[in-house]
Amino acid sequence: MRRSYKAVWNVLLEENLPTRNPVDLFDRWFTEAKDSNTIYETNAVAVASATRDGIPSVRMVLLKQFDERGFVFFTNYDSRKGRELLSNPRAAMLFYWDQQHRQVRVEGRVEKICRQESEAYFETRPRDSQISASISKQSTVVESRKVLEEEHEALKIKYCDTSTPVRCPDNWGGLILIPECFEFWQDTLTCTIKSHQSLQRTKAVCCEHGGEFFKGHTHTQICNLFDLNPSKRCEILWMILFVRKQL
Repeated sequence: MRRSYKAVWNVLLEENLPTRNPVDLFDRWFTEAKDSNTIYETNAVAVASATRDGIPSVRMVLLKQFDERGFVFFTNYDSRKGRELLSNPRAAMLFYWDQQHRQVRVEGRVEKICRQESEAYFETRPRDSQISASISKQSTVVESRKVLEEEHEALKIKYCDTSTPVRCPDNWGGLILIPECFEFWQDTLTCTIKSHQSLQRTKAVCCEHGGEFFKGHTHTQICNLFDLNPSKRCEILWMILFVRKQL
């Protein structure tokens, strides 16, 4: 079941990084995957959450926006992921683009986006999707599909006048993952970019570089870590740590 990786000249090396800003690097990789026209939904991402007791769950969602603030997706706040992320606001994301032999992991804390942003995005959705969100009781047991279809049809009749807007449900909106750690993987080499509130959470720091990681944070530390995997493949894991300190 194993396939060969790309040639060695295509490996991820620090000196070949086009940028040291992880959001910019993600943007480049995302755009390259999207422009390749080999992936149906480049913005599909696995989001892992956990209960307060540490019971994990994971699902695929569609990323709708990313910038220096973080990574935004929309959901029913009463769904399992919504409940878990609001009660235990830590999450991990995983993007995987198999045709590019790349993946990106992002970890951080989660917050609701402002209500105005959620409502503005809701207005751009297809009307049928707006109606579906209005009747959705996500992650709950439904009596039957027929009941759901009847509710959907009733709302379609109620909003048959397209000039009447469908109201954004109070329990529906956006969540933003504010990144603290990025890991960029390509072939057998890994590049990890981490941001922390203090240096104490970093086990190894080799050298410092001035420069901006995120806006408002002007002190960045970078570290290369080399680790030889004892498996038969003898993979070399190469990591770059970016440490963010609040000034």
